[in-house]
Amino acid sequence: MAETLDAVREERQRWLKWKNIAPLRRLLEALPQIEAEAVFEDTIRLTAQKPPEPDIIKNAARKMMPWRKGPFDLFGLFIDTEWQSFMKYNLLRPHFRLRGRRVADIGCNNGYYLFRMQEDAPAKLVGFDPSALYRTQFDFINHFAKTSIVYEMLGVEHLPLYEEKFDTIFCLGVLYHRSDPVAMLKQLFKGLDHGGEVYLDTFMIDGEAEICLTPAGVYSKIPNIYFIPTVPALRNWCLRAGFSGFELLETSVTTSEEQRKTEWIEGQSLEDFLDPEDASKTVEGYPAPKRVYVRLTKT
Repeated sequence: MAETLDAVREERQRWLKWKNIAPLRRLLEALPQIEAEAVFEDTIRLTAQKPPEPDIIKNAARKMMPWRKGPFDLFGLFIDTEWQSFMKYNLLRPHFRLRGRRVADIGCNNGYYLFRMQEDAPAKLVGFDPSALYRTQFDFINHFAKTSIVYEMLGVEHLPLYEEKFDTIFCLGVLYHRSDPVAMLKQLFKGLDHGGEVYLDTFMIDGEAEICLTPAGVYSKIPNIYFIPTVPALRNWCLRAGFSGFELLETSVTTSEEQRKTEWIEGQSLEDFLDPEDASKTVEGYPAPKRVYVRLTKT
């Protein structure tokens, strides 16, 4: 990669001045400085003896829509996000221990998982996501939560050049958006220190053959879905990328309990993506979204 990380960071700081983002950044600058308490449970909750004016919080949160990951309760304002993200977090939680480890979350969105991970007392938490909107949502929450989480407006492709290696990397719901999944897995591999681990989830299809579904155009109304493997095919990708260990943790079908339309998002959600006559299929006729969760290790 010819460009340096400093050059990428400088360019992406300019993204925060885009015409649709700049007004949101001004809202952040106007937020009051108060003593708040943050509770990082299924619903991330902010409270204070002297909370901000409700209209200030509601106005800012509304302008930052859509809210995908959560939920959050901000001084009594409940943000019912599209994803009930605690379901995925609680599914993975029994499998990891982060105390004293350097941890990265690739595609961290607004930082929901990073906020939750603080209960494990990691040595460092770094989120990677190039979205100016999600960075702004994170800064909105963290203005009051005051955590030491580092948020980088970088992508997985920047991991090989990052200033440090990680002991644990989470990469949840990203792989199927990449047209070269093995290349992305190699980038995750390069971001790990020796003895490190990756917690990965991606779409899957059932079957024992080493094959994958390649949607012709869109999958579940999502245009940038490229390859959906069987578990054996995913294992082969990971071994080709250099990982020495592949541990299958869980598989799950995405349900409308976990992902659904709420007043805090714009547009459609899972119920609109499935065949109204047969929920086992997408509207395009493909198998409905199913996820596989794996732990990869680097020796």
